[in-house]
Amino acid sequence: MLKDLMAKNRSYRRFDQNCKIKKETLMELVGLARLSPSGANLQPLKYYLSCDEKTNALIFEQLGWAGYLKDWPGSEEGERPGAYIVILGDTNITKNFGCDYGIAAQSILLGAVEKGLGGCMLATIKKKELARLLNLDSKYEILLVVALGKPKEKVVIEDVGQDGNIKYWRDENNTHHVPKRKLEDLIVS
Repeated sequence: MLKDLMAKNRSYRRFDQNCKIKKETLMELVGLARLSPSGANLQPLKYYLSCDEKTNALIFEQLGWAGYLKDWPGSEEGERPGAYIVILGDTNITKNFGCDYGIAAQSILLGAVEKGLGGCMLATIKKKELARLLNLDSKYEILLVVALGKPKEKVVIEDVGQDGNIKYWRDENNTHHVPKRKLEDLIVS
């Protein structure tokens, strides 16, 4: 059921690094993104796939992992993603990618959850350095990175408290808490 997939689709930042993800799995997930809507049906997105340890390590170092967790530099060795999908915009097709990459990333993550995996969309990226390390053609603009793996952390959704604080946090057991606004607070009528 879609609601169950949505509830399981959290931003995971710690993974079982021993769980390897095959390129075929990444191809299947990009296949879902390919079926997603695209503004004016331009389909300007391209994808760089990585599931090898060396390239994964290069990508990991170019990402910001959790803005609200100031004392946490990112996953330790052994808890890093098993794969990445770097979502690129082909500037030969258009210079305006609208929300296509967000839709594509959501499709990829929902497909990952269906396969027993999890992931995280990352937009804090050292884009120039990552493009250089991946030897990307200059026509490609890095838009998002989707980290994927077998989740190694518990993430719980809870209502935003009386103080209105929406910042996610971790407790003493490393459970990741994600406050969400109540449905009735979102509806304007």
